[in-house]
Amino acid sequence: MYDFIAGKIDRITPTEVVVNAGGVGFLLHISLNTYEVIKAEKEIKIYAHLIVREDSHTLYGFATTAERQMYVKLVGVNGVGPSTARMILSSMSVDDVVSAITNSNIAMLKTIKGIGPKAAQRLVVELQDKLGGVGSDGAYTLSGGSNEMEEATDALLALGFARAAVSKVLMKISKEAGNNPTTEELIKKSLQLL
Repeated sequence: MYDFIAGKIDRITPTEVVVNAGGVGFLLHISLNTYEVIKAEKEIKIYAHLIVREDSHTLYGFATTAERQMYVKLVGVNGVGPSTARMILSSMSVDDVVSAITNSNIAMLKTIKGIGPKAAQRLVVELQDKLGGVGSDGAYTLSGGSNEMEEATDALLALGFARAAVSKVLMKISKEAGNNPTTEELIKKSLQLL
């Protein structure tokens, strides 16, 4: 319904901003990351997402479209509400969230207030295949990856496969292989799974 709201900041706190747009004050709930970006500004363009509940209509604001995209994906996960999604984006950057989910880094996700082991696992399971295009390309790099992993990733991307799919398949292969597979083994096994 709303794509963005542009206007002067009437007042701002680390969790909310009121934007005066055409004489109407819009109250938007924001993450700490958005707050850090806009706190020194007088006029802003903030990307919005409206959450409609039985008893409320609540606007959430984001400094970037990438943060809004991630928020929409997070609230789409069963058991992750608007406040929890905002907490995730206040605790980590969009790229950090993408990296944690892509690399199945449950430990990193559990460090966020309100995210336990089950919720962290659910985030990974439900979003690992759905993050394509959110965040920077570097966020999809496999953590702790060896030269063989990087070479295999580059080769598969050159063949036209999506970065998110390549990362997921290579992580699966490396977990199953245990030892350090060669670049050729990684590529051959990936081609069978992609």
